Amino acid sequence: MSIYHYQVNTIDGSSVPLSAYQGKILVIVNTASQCSYSRQFADIQQLYDSYREQGLEILAFPCNQFNDKEPGSNAEVEQYCRGNFGVTFPLFEKIEVRGQSAHPLFQYLTQQAPFQGFDLQTSNGQWMDNFLQNKYPDIYAGDGVKWNFSKFVIDRHGHVQARFETTMEIMDIEPVIQSLL
Repeated sequence: MSIYHYQVNTIDGSSVPLSAYQGKILVIVNTASQCSYSRQFADIQQLYDSYREQGLEILAFPCNQFNDKEPGSNAEVEQYCRGNFGVTFPLFEKIEVRGQSAHPLFQYLTQQAPFQGFDLQTSNGQWMDNFLQNKYPDIYAGDGVKWNFSKFVIDRHGHVQARFETTMEIMDIEPVIQSLL
């Protein structure tokens, strides 16, 4: 099985089979425009601009599950992301990415790429690890998405190759993407 078995809806509500992205390298990321990690949008856009012609696609899925950091409607989210962050990569409708109501795509992604922990060699990794263990132990437990801006890298055949947590900057995963291009 691969991600190509899943259907998703664009931010304007159009249904898209992920098989439409067959042959591309994908970075699937759950986003929240009001989150402090939204600063990552700029680097995600830069990475997209740098490698799109070589077959990279970024698929962003807004989510409001983590501290209500994506409260707006799909139209508001799109306007905000495109206007404030200059996002040109595909945005999809708001979904849930963890728990019983998680979209089947994210259930699959987290099954294929279980949680490996945060990078405790960095202050951001240490902070997020402590934050979730102390304030949200239910989120910390298990393999579900832990917070906004978790990133899954998918190869040209639709298979999950890597998972990077919130605190991992997109430019730090550039070598993995380059190796798949």
